[in-house]
Amino acid sequence: MKNFINFLLFGAYLFGSMGLAQSLQEEVDIPFRYAKGMFLFEKNCSSCHGLDMTGTDKGPPLLHDFYKPSHHDDASFYRAGLQGVKAHHWQFGDMPAVEGMTARKMKSIVPYVRYYQQLQKLY
Repeated sequence: MKNFINFLLFGAYLFGSMGLAQSLQEEVDIPFRYAKGMFLFEKNCSSCHGLDMTGTDKGPPLLHDFYKPSHHDDASFYRAGLQGVKAHHWQFGDMPAVEGMTARKMKSIVPYVRYYQQLQKLY
């Protein structure tokens, strides 16, 4: 029952959102299995990394060679979101842990980021 209620709430969120879903939907179709990650990315990551992962004045682009799996593996993304990281490629300063981030949320965000990187032919 809990899963059904979560599904309904998530569906309502998907239906009512005017943010990333619409902007990306006009450009690409995101498979449903990545939808939760897409919305969690929008809510938790896009203010610094951009809705389209091209970065902002607050954070670097995730569509960069530095963020290919061969350079930053999935565990690196988990560490960054959950614990923060010291600045080492960019001049944006240290990345703090994302407030309210959990391993469960990251389990949806990371596959979405990887899918979007592949979609944009980063690797």
